[in-house]
Amino acid sequence: MQIKIKNFGPIKDGYQDNNGWLSLNKITVFIGTQGSGKSTITKLVATLIWLEKALVRGDFKEKDMTLSKFKKQCEYQNIDNYFKPDTQISYKGKAYFFECQSNNLSIAKQQNNHTYQMPKLMYVPAERNFVGAVSNVRELKGLPNTLYTFADEFVNAAESLKDKEINLPINEARFSYQRLNKTASIVGDGYKIKLSESSSGFQSFVPLFLVTHYLAMSINEDTNASVKTLSIEEDRRIKKEIQSILSNNNLSDEIKKATLEQLSARFKKTRFINIVEEPEQNLFPTSQRKVLNCLLTYVNKIAYNNLIITTHSPYIISYLSIAIQGATLLKKLSSSSNHNILKEQLRKIVPIEACVMPENVVVYELTTDGTIKKLADYEGIPSDNNFLNAHLAEGNELFDQLLAIEEEL
Repeated sequence: MQIKIKNFGPIKDGYQDNNGWLSLNKITVFIGTQGSGKSTITKLVATLIWLEKALVRGDFKEKDMTLSKFKKQCEYQNIDNYFKPDTQISYKGKAYFFECQSNNLSIAKQQNNHTYQMPKLMYVPAERNFVGAVSNVRELKGLPNTLYTFADEFVNAAESLKDKEINLPINEARFSYQRLNKTASIVGDGYKIKLSESSSGFQSFVPLFLVTHYLAMSINEDTNASVKTLSIEEDRRIKKEIQSILSNNNLSDEIKKATLEQLSARFKKTRFINIVEEPEQNLFPTSQRKVLNCLLTYVNKIAYNNLIITTHSPYIISYLSIAIQGATLLKKLSSSSNHNILKEQLRKIVPIEACVMPENVVVYELTTDGTIKKLADYEGIPSDNNFLNAHLAEGNELFDQLLAIEEEL
């Protein structure tokens, strides 16, 4: 997937290389200060991925998608007012090409032989703490639409446990959900508290972990378990189309069977695209590492999966570098005589399942002047010379300045 953005919300000149085309890798990270456009670009990407999926699925035709309808779709992500007279947006997906320019939208099928993998798309908003803190988010008015959708997925994920507990990767705790009274709880050594009464870190992390686990594992199963991740609207449409096929007396049984198989293929999810805002929210650095390793493990389960995250945390970049270096070492270990011993040493540092090859990772840095640049790397490891580390260094410099003043006393 590739996207080109100019003059949209806080993004002005956009990406500076590759003729403006920004590539979305298996793992894509956006860093930058507040208001630089990290969420803007991820929300736009999510909208375009969903539109491409809807076209492939047959929800509507290319000719039906006008600029006004495109803006209406952007309203779901609260970015419909980001359009300007000189806005330029181009998107290259596996199946469709979108171009928005000069107040005009054009859509065309991609002329290639790539196989389109139907995605299950999840946007995890920064406001997800509401899901952990409030028993029924749907009762609250005025929240982002993405939060309501995420809350629905959280309930689906919790109910799928069927009153069983699931281990959490933080503090050796567990999560439990009682379907009868709809109570979510954190269980640890000698304690059990409601999720709504737990720390802000748990309230942020648990919904993220549970939904990611549920969606990634449902798609990874060999059965048609991915059907469980259909939205209510998708489920309604499938039932309506099935009924229409079965009740059509002009179709033979063989044609009905073939048509039903095509219908199933249209809706069956074969990949998981996880877009996460600030996975580090309210978490201690070691917990941030465990959260990132979970996200990397789940994106690694299927070759076509994607993970897109925004972050303000230098720890996330640092731990991502460890996962990349771990994959590089793992590749070299195969030729070592003490392969098993070294592999176990590596496992103690970073889970093998969370290791990611450098060619599968890209980090983009957004600036307050509306530009985007690809973060440099050294043998695939993200450069230390980045926006987040620069502000860590600034703290040391300020302290040195205070010491200098003290010496003048």
